[in-house]
Amino acid sequence: MQKNKKIVFLVSFCLIAVSILPAQDLHFSQFFNSPLTTNPANTGFIPDADYRIGAHYRNQYSSILSTPYKTMSVYGDAQLFRDRIENGWLGLGGLILSDVAGSGGLRSTKIYGSIAYHQQLGNSSLLSAGFNVGWANKRIDISKLSFPDQFDGKFFDRDLPSSVVLNTNSVSYFDMQAGLNYAYFPTEDIYVNAGYSIHHVNGPQETFFSGSVDSSRIPMRHIGFINALLKVNDRVIINPNIYYTNQAKASEFVMGLNANYNLAGEGGEKQLIAGLYYRAGDAVIPMVGFEIKNIRFTFSYDVTTSALNNFNNLQGAHEFNVMKKGFYSESDSRQVMCPKF
Repeated sequence: MQKNKKIVFLVSFCLIAVSILPAQDLHFSQFFNSPLTTNPANTGFIPDADYRIGAHYRNQYSSILSTPYKTMSVYGDAQLFRDRIENGWLGLGGLILSDVAGSGGLRSTKIYGSIAYHQQLGNSSLLSAGFNVGWANKRIDISKLSFPDQFDGKFFDRDLPSSVVLNTNSVSYFDMQAGLNYAYFPTEDIYVNAGYSIHHVNGPQETFFSGSVDSSRIPMRHIGFINALLKVNDRVIINPNIYYTNQAKASEFVMGLNANYNLAGEGGEKQLIAGLYYRAGDAVIPMVGFEIKNIRFTFSYDVTTSALNNFNNLQGAHEFNVMKKGFYSESDSRQVMCPKF
């Protein structure tokens, strides 16, 4: 009985997932380690370095799906013209996203270029504005799909005819995001940052079916966040984060903090990282990592707390991020705008 219940659940879950995937964006639990997907105004917004490059990997629902959702990204951004613009600079960056969802072979590929301008307001605050533009593609392997009218009560039979007709198996479109950031750093030990961004501002159309333009437009996604870096002492810096996003009828709220512990004295070349986050109504997310010579590795795990834990045994998703930050010159002695060891 329990086995049949699980099969029914998985069938329902997969059908629901296929129906909503075209309308919902990709997301990472470590949103704070994915700056360019969170807000294009983060481009070149690097308080403790001149440039950064990184890679991100997420694997979700591997405990209940034979083909789990896999999301990967590679990104990089840099600060330019700091010596030419008084109390300001330009940020340039790029991002590649790839996602594979479910046994139907639904694949997403997105490539974005972003630009932002950052201007200091006095000696203790900074205002940033940015946008990105890019190309997105979604494609699906129709031969791997099963539809509701192919379910015989026990199994899906792909040999049965289906009334579902896809107009195309690949769709591409132009996409655009815009955002604002504000940072406040009154002392060397306190740094506070808040931002807001709007995604899909041009309302691109995305559908595999024929239909009206308005019904297949991607709804705008709103993202707001606030974080801080607080230096407790020469060994510890804490980093609280709050994140909220809303798209159509879907929303997500995440809050928590991580802490860096300095293992190497002055300079902080070796650090341990530990954190704990909570996604409201869905998961508790512990995180661990370490940093050595400006290369940071972090791993997090989504422990499911919703009703889904009856089927996945608390096993939600795991994420891995690696990020490298650096300066253009070893002799660069410009002001660092956030707490450091």
